Amino acid sequence: MLFNSLDFFIFLPVVFVLYWFIFYKKIQVQNLFILIASYIFYGLWDWRFLFLILASTVVDFFIGQTIYTNDSTSKRKAWLWVSVIFNIGLLGFFKYYNFFIGSWVDFLSVFGYELKSTWTLQIILPVGISFYTFQTMSYSLDIYYKRLTPTKNFIAFATFVSFFPQLVAGPIERASNLLSQITAKRFFNYVQCTEGLKLILWGLFKKVVIADSIAPIVDDIFLNYNDYSASTLILGVSLFSFQVYGDFSGYSDIAIGTAKLFGIELMSNFKFPTFSRNVAEYWQRWHVSLSTWFRHYVYIPLGGSRVSKLKSVRNIIIIFLVSGFWHGANWTFIVWGAIHAALYIPVFLMGRNRIYMNTVVAENRWFPSLTEISQILLTFILVTFSRVFFRSESITDAFGFLEQIYANFSYETYQHPLGYRMIDYFILLGLFVLYEFRIRRDERAPFKFKSKIVRFVAYTLVILGMLLFFDDNIDRSFIYFQF
Repeated sequence: MLFNSLDFFIFLPVVFVLYWFIFYKKIQVQNLFILIASYIFYGLWDWRFLFLILASTVVDFFIGQTIYTNDSTSKRKAWLWVSVIFNIGLLGFFKYYNFFIGSWVDFLSVFGYELKSTWTLQIILPVGISFYTFQTMSYSLDIYYKRLTPTKNFIAFATFVSFFPQLVAGPIERASNLLSQITAKRFFNYVQCTEGLKLILWGLFKKVVIADSIAPIVDDIFLNYNDYSASTLILGVSLFSFQVYGDFSGYSDIAIGTAKLFGIELMSNFKFPTFSRNVAEYWQRWHVSLSTWFRHYVYIPLGGSRVSKLKSVRNIIIIFLVSGFWHGANWTFIVWGAIHAALYIPVFLMGRNRIYMNTVVAENRWFPSLTEISQILLTFILVTFSRVFFRSESITDAFGFLEQIYANFSYETYQHPLGYRMIDYFILLGLFVLYEFRIRRDERAPFKFKSKIVRFVAYTLVILGMLLFFDDNIDRSFIYFQF
């Protein structure tokens, strides 16, 4: 079920009313109801893959108990490896099996061995599998590292794993945050609900007006990159940066806002990465739940930055390569991860990777300085061109795209595939950037105005924009569903 679908706009109010007015008396009953609602939400996509979620839930629930009650370090570690192998095994089979087989066949062909059968399978990638497997693994890891006491309430744990607002594309939650809220009694909070509705509205705006309206242009340019000049290709990859940001951060806003309607506070996943002043700050603001997951469960156990510079650089490379591979079973994502490692390492070696930890650009000023503007533009350019590999179907296409920029370095006016005026898109994106700059201090308050009139005007413009840009003829699924 898509957040931006009629089904969801029927599903959400029904679940909300039943949750608060029928099943509110007992927390166990309320959790059971939201669990069933979550399974319905996911099962409407493909009910068969509910068994995978259930399997991951059962395995980590019992492994968590076993790790906690076992005094033997070796046995605790063995059970942890069962959790890791099981979840990575699920993810590896459904997401990476064909990738490894294809890569092995290509490797052997270099030495003259041509396999008649590649042993590939027609596998459907279960939506959200990269997210909920990491979520259940983090539960076992936190128990192993004695950061968490396991719950004995299976319904609560199953609700934590499958909570529908963030089930399909995150944020990737920790049990210390989400499970602790699920096991506690929740009370209806009018302010929290209105904040949630505002986030849902803003997330839908970013998805429908920004991401979906740009999608046909990006698709056309990347599909036909050999036919376009450098200016058009640069336009295409720049617009893709806005598309993927609007799409994914829009999903996260809707997820966080929906969770608020049920008395749950999810972690922030995007903190205006467009205004990052270096690549390190960008990764503190982009897909925060994933970057912190890798930092807590991979980077720090490897030694983090507490080891020698050489080993720290090694750890950074590992983190970005794994992060790239997490995004998809394609060498393009691994190269994309390697590029970000190459961009991050100089910042780390200069000791500038933590200087913007708790600040926003132009924090107490109306406008950024020229230095800040140049830093933001440089970061945007570097991140944007790395996305040539993120968006391209293959390594060949990615290098072909870049080669075409070099070989056909000229300017031409791009014609929209549907005949719309491109100037309208430039104005729209310009206004969007300015508006986000205004609200940059708080990613959870997109409509924070003192004046009720200004707030009403903002709501009206956002709703009118969605009605104007909504197009039922385009693919309205979210980009990160494929991950």
